[in-house]
Amino acid sequence: MAYLYDNYGTALYGVVHRIVQHEKAAEEVLQDTFIKIWDNIESYDAKKGRLFTWMLNIARNLAIDKTRSKEFSHNRKTDSINTSVPIVSSDMQVEQQIRDHGLINLLQHLSPEQKIIVHLIYFKGYTHSEVAKEFDIPLGTVKTRLRAALIKLRKILNIN
Repeated sequence: MAYLYDNYGTALYGVVHRIVQHEKAAEEVLQDTFIKIWDNIESYDAKKGRLFTWMLNIARNLAIDKTRSKEFSHNRKTDSINTSVPIVSSDMQVEQQIRDHGLINLLQHLSPEQKIIVHLIYFKGYTHSEVAKEFDIPLGTVKTRLRAALIKLRKILNIN
């Protein structure tokens, strides 16, 4: 567990924080993520993808679940300005962490439409349906663009 946390904790925290945009909630989701990883490690299949991708999906899904919870919505509405100000400075730190992992550079290889969809779904926590509604495009188009983007990124990274 220590190895996973030391090697992947920062990157997972960055993605989670980007979605929930609240430091304490991000820490809580990160803890839940590692518990879920620990409890379900036997379900990881290296033939289906990399360990980091599997862990990232767990973290992302838990972060999205957190943002949709009643507790989170209530807390966001009652947060004072003092708790919102640090988010701005830590958001810069999160952006730096993502940039450090080369993800931003990889996205530059995508078309503008693909880049937006990948950014909204993987970094902002949008669902496919929310992206379709936001841009007034069919859900199938969102899924097709996302799939094409992931295929292109796999080719760039030499993954299957």
